[in-house]
Amino acid sequence: MQTLTVNLNERSYPILIGENLLHQPGLILPHLAQKQVAIITNTTVAPLYLDTLIAGLALNDVKVIPIILPDGEAYKNSETLNLIFDALLSNRCERKTTLIALGGGVIGDLTGFAAATYLRGVPFIQIPTTLLAQVDSSVGGKTGINHPLGKNMIGAFYQPKLVLADISTLSTLPDRELSAGLAEVIKYGLIRDLPFFEWLEQNMEKLMARDTVALSYAIKRSCESKAEVVAADEHESGQRALLNLGHTFGHAIESGMGYGNWLHGEAVAAGTMMAADVSRRMGWLDDKAVTRIRSLFVKAGLPVDAPDLGANKYLDLMGLDKKVEGGRIRFILLKRLGEALITADIPEQTLRATLSETVARV
Repeated sequence: MQTLTVNLNERSYPILIGENLLHQPGLILPHLAQKQVAIITNTTVAPLYLDTLIAGLALNDVKVIPIILPDGEAYKNSETLNLIFDALLSNRCERKTTLIALGGGVIGDLTGFAAATYLRGVPFIQIPTTLLAQVDSSVGGKTGINHPLGKNMIGAFYQPKLVLADISTLSTLPDRELSAGLAEVIKYGLIRDLPFFEWLEQNMEKLMARDTVALSYAIKRSCESKAEVVAADEHESGQRALLNLGHTFGHAIESGMGYGNWLHGEAVAAGTMMAADVSRRMGWLDDKAVTRIRSLFVKAGLPVDAPDLGANKYLDLMGLDKKVEGGRIRFILLKRLGEALITADIPEQTLRATLSETVARV
């Protein structure tokens, strides 16, 4: 097992990465405020891992309240959030009841937001079971729900007490979900870690084959990057926004296509290619660099062409992005491979050219 720390002074917490961690309840017990927890999971993950987690905690006299939600991005909304509150209230959960998120990014975001707001704040633990959640959404304290007009527009920054990334859970992950997680892994190499990007170029086949050693390395390296950025800028007032490479375009894809039709990582991959194209048009990336990015996404089984929503629709949806400031859309672009920047100074004709020329033609 490998241990990392997200350094946030008195709110610092560990990230544990390893195999078969779900079978080690002793890793969780020190982080419980009392011996009562509510485990929030979904209909896909519950049959796979819920009983194992409950059994281990029960052996240590921990009372468990299971809350099983429907699965999918389409359910990351206020109605599903209220299902959590209904269960917590019905079971008279207190301020020291720890919420445990057992699942992917949707479950983690819902549970974190519920923890941030139930009784004005209760402790929670992240146990991510997808690659995307293990390398990105479970770390850093971003929580929230979607709104019909925009993704993740309602939420809070609220840090967990522990992140437990059990690599063994990736064995049951569908291939499409594995690829979606790799989009976020590639992101770290693109924005701040060129040697990691080059390592991914050489080792993508191993990751796709679920080689445990390769996955462990990729997860650790990604979490190290995320932890460093979060420690320096917890509330995304500066450099943390760089973690959103491809997300402004990607969130527009998710919203425009209907939540759940494109997985988050798929939309981020296509959105990153759009960001790379803008970067090329701005004179920062050359054609060779753009080709390398495209090739790596293809190796990872990810889409590299965005859906053709129409330039006006993209602009309208991106205008609801959280990074809009003073009415101007701020984009995360690439100065070069391994270095990103934030800018709102993109000529509209450049942006429209990318929006019309990097989409899939059906």
